[in-house]
Amino acid sequence: MSEQQSDILIGYLSEVRGDGMDARITEEHSNDSPIIKVGDEEILAGHIGSYVVIRQANIGVLALVFKMWEQDRFDNNDRRKSDRFISLIPVGEIQDNGTFIRGVRHYPTPGAKVYAVGLNEINAIFSKFREYKFFIGQLASHKDYHLSLDPRALFGRHFAIVGQSGSGKSWTVTSLIQNTIKAMPKSHIIMLDLHGEYCWKDNDGMIQSAFPNELVNYVDAMEMEMPYWMMTYAELVDLFIDRDDKGATLQMSFLREVLQQLKRKEARRIGLPTVSIDTPIYFSLAEMYMQFKASNEERKDFGKVQGALFGQFDEFLIRMQSRFNDVRYDFLLKPKLRNTSESMSDLLRQFVGLGDKKANITVVDLSSVPTDVRPAVSAQVGRLAYEFNYWNPRRRDFPITLICEEAHAYIPREKNGPFEGTKRMMERIAKEGRKYGVSIGVVSQRPTELSETMLSQCSSFICLRTTNPDDQAYIRGLVPEAEGDLTDILTSLGRGEALVLGEAAPLPTRVQIYRPSPEPKSNDVDYFTSWREGPTDLNVDEIVNFWRTQNRK
Repeated sequence: MSEQQSDILIGYLSEVRGDGMDARITEEHSNDSPIIKVGDEEILAGHIGSYVVIRQANIGVLALVFKMWEQDRFDNNDRRKSDRFISLIPVGEIQDNGTFIRGVRHYPTPGAKVYAVGLNEINAIFSKFREYKFFIGQLASHKDYHLSLDPRALFGRHFAIVGQSGSGKSWTVTSLIQNTIKAMPKSHIIMLDLHGEYCWKDNDGMIQSAFPNELVNYVDAMEMEMPYWMMTYAELVDLFIDRDDKGATLQMSFLREVLQQLKRKEARRIGLPTVSIDTPIYFSLAEMYMQFKASNEERKDFGKVQGALFGQFDEFLIRMQSRFNDVRYDFLLKPKLRNTSESMSDLLRQFVGLGDKKANITVVDLSSVPTDVRPAVSAQVGRLAYEFNYWNPRRRDFPITLICEEAHAYIPREKNGPFEGTKRMMERIAKEGRKYGVSIGVVSQRPTELSETMLSQCSSFICLRTTNPDDQAYIRGLVPEAEGDLTDILTSLGRGEALVLGEAAPLPTRVQIYRPSPEPKSNDVDYFTSWREGPTDLNVDEIVNFWRTQNRK
């Protein structure tokens, strides 16, 4: 970096640790307005969030300023003086040829000189990443600089977007996908939209989207039909069996036996030589119910002797009947289009954007799906993406990313919960998916409630404002130790401002995410305007009808 490096000395190292360094600012730059000019820009010497370079002999370490303080002392004439200090987080080394590498192998000693870093040096550091032209926002410390991430690392090794409610998660997700399409026009993304924020129907019934209409495939989960017969055994257990029921173990064993029998029957019909309990082929739910009912009511010796399973499935039959009679589950349990094994190909084509309308993004709208069945449907969507590419011989040319909104709702941290089958499926994708071209982007406002396995597999984190101490501590534990102190700034981030950590960025970076255009339907309700100018009356009959028919506008 010889021809580009800054010659403005702002301090000297005073302490060196394995996880950080402290430096004393020179007296010249310890005044009340320490403005310095680096290249064509004016910056404050050593301000929080800025970068500095520590040089000593052949060592060049790039560091980020994350703390500043002053310490009083008295000189030889007993006059009070103040020394200004900054705490630094080393993020990488600058080699002799000007290239930047992450991690620090050679540490300087106290007394090493600390220089300010300007836009030219930052540009040299980020130059490799700028080649991807995958820009997501502007550096907080240099508004004229636009940050590009490494899409191979971001999408190829899983990522997480975390931040409290109102911090701009939906904004960030939308902006990220919009810029993904610009940089990579053949991207393939499947999004689980729990609240109808990314695709929605307006008052005229027209579909609106936060993405270009020609590139998005809107799928209403209720209309799409996610047939029960494509669910795995574990997902069917989650749907029909209460694991806390004393007879749950027996119910699960019998369910396994019945499923294998029904699927072997269908396999013979379609000419399938082998079949497993999770093979996605059609079976009759009514037949399954009747087999449970027959075993539950079986009597021998002219009704004098009860069968071995007599009365064992009362709870199962009641639960299954209630699910079957609930109209909210018709899209799952009473498919009208997807009621044969042969209909699976069309479903997958629509699902991955290869149907009549070719699309980069498939938004699966789960907003009208019953809350207690969302986890099972979400797991099925994830499994379909995983299995599709697992068996796809061109998987390396057709990678898929699954975006999981509000992931803590169906990939919880708790063990042996009601959604254990769903959780196991998603964790399997996190652990094995990238080998087969399937990655996951998890979005959550409560990382402490999200599966540890899921987050541990993420190599990149986009962290928005987080004020909860438990969540801050959890995020700190996820990132490398040397970068952990950076999480202290999470409480001061503005809306749409993020701290990008991990392999997708050349170094830990505070960035203002681009404002998406168009924006998602996630803006906060304007109480002030609504309570001043809102309607004086509502069509309550219409609300009651929507409620009863489980239909949302």
